[in-house]
Amino acid sequence: MSKEYYFISDLHIGGDAALDFCDFENELIICLRELESKSGDTELIINGDIFGMWELTGVEVGDKLRTIISSHRDLFDQFRKTGERIRITVIPGNHDYELACYPDFVTLLGEYNITLEQKEYITRPVAGKKIWIEHGNQHDSFNAIADFGNPYVTPFGYYVTRQVVSNAGKYSLLGRGKWLKDMESVSPNEQVPDWVVSNYFYREMSPILRWILLPFIFLFAATLVTFIGNILERTGIIGTYIFSRNYMMSLGIFGRLYWIIFFVNSLILGFLIIFSIPIAFLYRDIMKTLARYGLRTGAGLKIQKIKNYLDAARRVFESHPDVAVYIFGHTHDAFLDRVDGRVIINTGTWLKKLTRVPAHFKLLPDVYYPSFRLNYFRIGEEDGKIVIDYVRLPKEAPSGLTLLQRFVILGRSRGVATDIPARTVLD
Repeated sequence: MSKEYYFISDLHIGGDAALDFCDFENELIICLRELESKSGDTELIINGDIFGMWELTGVEVGDKLRTIISSHRDLFDQFRKTGERIRITVIPGNHDYELACYPDFVTLLGEYNITLEQKEYITRPVAGKKIWIEHGNQHDSFNAIADFGNPYVTPFGYYVTRQVVSNAGKYSLLGRGKWLKDMESVSPNEQVPDWVVSNYFYREMSPILRWILLPFIFLFAATLVTFIGNILERTGIIGTYIFSRNYMMSLGIFGRLYWIIFFVNSLILGFLIIFSIPIAFLYRDIMKTLARYGLRTGAGLKIQKIKNYLDAARRVFESHPDVAVYIFGHTHDAFLDRVDGRVIINTGTWLKKLTRVPAHFKLLPDVYYPSFRLNYFRIGEEDGKIVIDYVRLPKEAPSGLTLLQRFVILGRSRGVATDIPARTVLD
């Protein structure tokens, strides 16, 4: 019987305080139980970031793995049982880079029938070709490891995770709804400031203050419409009179009140228009500066990041003609691309995913909608061909959205996951 391989990555198990809670632990245990029925020719490969060691502070490096095991005993007991039937292999990612640096971790994971390969990449044979397997962080300038295996070499992303993400796990316990613990689910990372503003407004802000602000925000939008309508009526572009002062006054006290609000808001609007000119120049300069540092947000940045990995795959294909499949993780976005008869796979993540959904009212913050995409790829051989199966496991994420959040995105698309074929065959 030919070998078959199962691939998952980016589980990020473990971390400070609220980060230690694993949303998908039950589903992972069920998946491991199903693999128990496979033969010894089956291998489960977790290609990086199985643990969130960077997010686990206040614990000595040598004790981090034991701390994680003690918090997830049922899961590791299942690893041991499944590992008695099939081979389970783990390679380090960036968030669990310590796995690459200390031989004690090889021994400890071995007690649970998990084989730790302290390598930046590994390969596996299939149908006379090879699968190239890595985590992918070495193609990310913020998380690349300059000297793999050296415990004293840490990238910039390490310090960001230690100071920001780990504290998010701690402070999440103090907030309303523990939303801070989902910081790692925000993608791209450059959206984190917007995500924080959104959650402050919809969750943390005093309800009294929020419901006082909302009428003013809506009236400000109405003022803008009235302002533009007045200009169009006075210039004769439209022939109505519904935006004129006389019409408003004819509505009685409500019309007079609205006109007063319109007058005040018009002054504010004029003030904003005047100051928007220097602010626009300042914003443009800030965006240029962020672009120089590789921090600029937007679709263009995401495309550029993906291009880095596609280019890395092409370099592997060119230097290793026997490689038919290139597999990586790290970016948390699962996909499968065919390139010149070969395949590039991103194994995605089992973490919660947050999709930015624009609010109907532009003056209100956008909403981040939660979902899960628990998945795995299976690669094997059939009739001398490489067969890649993609399986997505069902899991609904409780929205946890407030009534106001649900209202402002009512009818909006919640995002469409990248379409991945259930089966791909390579001749």
